[in-house]
Amino acid sequence: MRNLLNFFKRYNNVIIFLILEGIALSLLASGNSYHNTRLIKGIRGITAGIEKSFSRTASYFRLRETEMNLARENAMLRNLLEQAGKMRDNSFSTVTDSVYRQKYLWFSAEVINNSVNRRKNFLTLDKGYNDDLAPDMAVIADDAVAGVIVGCSSNYSVAMSLLNTDFRLSARIRSNGYFGSLSWDGKSYRHAVLNDIPQHVTVVAGDTVETTGYSAIFPEGLMIGVIDEIERSGSDFYRISVALKADFKKLRFVNLAGNLQKTEQQNLETQFQ
Repeated sequence: MRNLLNFFKRYNNVIIFLILEGIALSLLASGNSYHNTRLIKGIRGITAGIEKSFSRTASYFRLRETEMNLARENAMLRNLLEQAGKMRDNSFSTVTDSVYRQKYLWFSAEVINNSVNRRKNFLTLDKGYNDDLAPDMAVIADDAVAGVIVGCSSNYSVAMSLLNTDFRLSARIRSNGYFGSLSWDGKSYRHAVLNDIPQHVTVVAGDTVETTGYSAIFPEGLMIGVIDEIERSGSDFYRISVALKADFKKLRFVNLAGNLQKTEQQNLETQFQ
């Protein structure tokens, strides 16, 4: 009680001013239609601003749920496309369709651990065997190569990131079809290196680099990045710097692609190696 009295004693002038100001505004608004209208509009404007701020805050906290739903829908649509391609191939057996030569099953997952500043970087995903994930599934972010799953438990998976010096991928230049080996040199997280492209081939900065599909893990034609720099080395091949499409410092939701015919392909190839 004493604190309340001290508060009124200390701020009595301010409190009296606010009360008188409120009375004055009330008399002004009630006695004049113009001021009454302006006051109501002002109050409504302030209320609308507060409601808008609350709405934006609520929308921000719903972003994670929205992103997860989009990732699931994306995986579902990819599966529907694969099924449509299979139906089309069965209906028209004379048509050769390179896009649907390998059939993939698509999933979505969230990245719960990630690194970019080591020489051997890995991704941890929030799904595992219980969600039908398995080793050798392609990890795709923003429709671009991100890595490959190397191990699973019941509820989690670990993927080797493209930003790993042990990662190797068959890649080609979209404009001319020449392919080589893509790897990461352990330097910038925004760039990888494409080797084994002969120097007699015309290579232009800005050309798209994509997957060949030779590995039986990644779908053919999946974007990796664009050519950034071209270096003529002492050998017969270029050393090409590729600006990666996927931003590994922003990875959150990814898609997983499992080749349903991978084992059959690899078993047949092993017989002749």
